[in-house]
Amino acid sequence: MKNKRLLNEFKMQLPSNSVNEGFCRKVFSAFVSILDPTVSELADIRTAVSEAVTNCIVHAYKEKGGTIYISGKYYSDKTVEIKIKDKGCGIEDIEQAMKPLYTTDTTGERGGMGFAIMDSFTDRLKINSNVGKGTTVTMIKNLK
Repeated sequence: MKNKRLLNEFKMQLPSNSVNEGFCRKVFSAFVSILDPTVSELADIRTAVSEAVTNCIVHAYKEKGGTIYISGKYYSDKTVEIKIKDKGCGIEDIEQAMKPLYTTDTTGERGGMGFAIMDSFTDRLKINSNVGKGTTVTMIKNLK
């Protein structure tokens, strides 16, 4: 469908508390449910959102706190757009950060798979980042 039109959208912001990672998964599940996604599609969206929000908490704000800005849109062709934004430390080298097993976490608790997971569970992943200013992750999922 060439002329897709916006059917719905939302925006919210939350403190970068770990408890909000689960909340964000539930919000996106409820938001896209009107499109009647398959169980697999819903799981993909939930996982991608979880990874993006966790990256804000753990890497962008280094668990010191900040605000996570979240928006969602869906279109008449069942395309879902997810944006997760922070105003944290930013990413110096996006290409390196997207490599599986790369992590800035020095505790050994993180596996460095966040961007790889987001990429594999969505149809398109775009990352914009400025060091010292923050990062915006945009994920597109086309539902069948």
